[in-house]
Amino acid sequence: MAVVEIVSFGYLHDEPPAGHLTIDLRHHFRDPHVSPELRYMTANDAPVRAAVLGTPGITDLVEATAAAVAAFASGPSAGTVTIADGCAGGRHRAPTFAAALAERLTAAGHQVNVRHRDLSKDVVQR
Repeated sequence: MAVVEIVSFGYLHDEPPAGHLTIDLRHHFRDPHVSPELRYMTANDAPVRAAVLGTPGITDLVEATAAAVAAFASGPSAGTVTIADGCAGGRHRAPTFAAALAERLTAAGHQVNVRHRDLSKDVVQR
């Protein structure tokens, strides 16, 4: 099994981190930021996680990304597989996705490390 690094981030804060695969969650998945009751919460809050994971397509993307990790891990060169996943501010969709992916990959036997680059940053006013 592979060692997997998952980095969640917000495109509005800085350039995406380097990764073997970068997942852009901005355009295809509902943003909790638009809901005033969720805007100042983060992926550490259950209502945010429920909103993100309840969005059609998210769990399918988690599974597809897990399959991509398995493909990278099956290659002839050993090494860490890095997945970067980003949303607008890095507080809602990206860290929720990262945690769901980490859970799925850990269950499959991978060693997973997760870093949320922008989770603790201030809400981006937009």
